[in-house]
Amino acid sequence: MNKIVEKERFSEHVVKLVVEAPLIAAARRAGHFVIVRTGDKGERIPLTIADADVKRGTITLVIQAIGDSTKAICALEPGDSLTDVVGPLGKATHIDRFGTVVCCGGGVGVAPLLPIIRAMKEAGNKVVSVLAARTKDLIILEEQVRQYSDEVIIMTDDGSYGRKGLVTDGVESVIKREKVDQVVTIGPAIMMKFVSLLTKKYDVPTVASLNTIMVDGTGMCGACRVTVAGKTKFVCVDGPEFNAHDVDFDEMMMRLRSYSV
Repeated sequence: MNKIVEKERFSEHVVKLVVEAPLIAAARRAGHFVIVRTGDKGERIPLTIADADVKRGTITLVIQAIGDSTKAICALEPGDSLTDVVGPLGKATHIDRFGTVVCCGGGVGVAPLLPIIRAMKEAGNKVVSVLAARTKDLIILEEQVRQYSDEVIIMTDDGSYGRKGLVTDGVESVIKREKVDQVVTIGPAIMMKFVSLLTKKYDVPTVASLNTIMVDGTGMCGACRVTVAGKTKFVCVDGPEFNAHDVDFDEMMMRLRSYSV
């Protein structure tokens, strides 16, 4: 059992939980995820670790309430416990001193992007973060992102905050004004697809995290199959991050649609 020590509600459907998990906090790296379960018959939910505090022995998770299982997790309060938290899982993000790194996240994709932003900055990179959402109320973790970014660009579909436009508009504005050495993108599949198409046009190396398609988290269910450079990969064991220019996003989106109800 893993006790919840803090809870913050970002919006009606998005919640941040700080959970006791000392061994995971000590071992986790940027890009790692955990499998969470609440209740003896609860569904296994893969969640990327948004932050960790080794001294407190805690990890931070951001959950979007979509189905019954995620709604049950979001309904928990400080003092309650998650039945299982297993991890860290997946392959850690490749962190290096690239130069100028643009990190772009859409919606709740900003949560798994945050530790990457931090690690890229600590490695000596100039970090420009582009946060995007449909409206101002859906922008999350802005204050934390600003701590580790040289610049933050906010894009909203309706223009209610920052600049009006899509995440690609923000990314392209940076590419046009200076040399960008690496792009990292996390968010909805359609967003990552168009970021990838944009950066491919400008020949900028790009990494995409495909965590949204994960289900089981161990490679056994096969639900997270994706085609990367013409080969079948499993996001939870081979990723979750891949060269974005090699990912067949159309196939990925078709598989995601098969899970919708």
